[in-house]
Amino acid sequence: MAVTIRIPVLLRPLVDGKSEVSVESGSVSDIFARLIAEYPGVKDRLYDENGNLRRFINIYVNGEDIRFLSGEATQLKDGDELAIVPAIAGGI
Repeated sequence: MAVTIRIPVLLRPLVDGKSEVSVESGSVSDIFARLIAEYPGVKDRLYDENGNLRRFINIYVNGEDIRFLSGEATQLKDGDELAIVPAIAGGI
């Protein structure tokens, strides 16, 4: 079993159109490293030029924002779900 990464519509062209990708469990940073190793185009969408997660990208583990857990050090186990959710802005 593995961790399921839910891929938002805007990133799907970079992961062969998949809505979900499975990777081995580990920390959020480990999981993203595995995702980027398989789909290198994702890196620029997730990380800025300094190697930090982009501010407008929200990451949830089993529905909880990693900012309120241990950030990228948050550990995931088999069967967990990680969701990548780009922030949406709007107005009048």
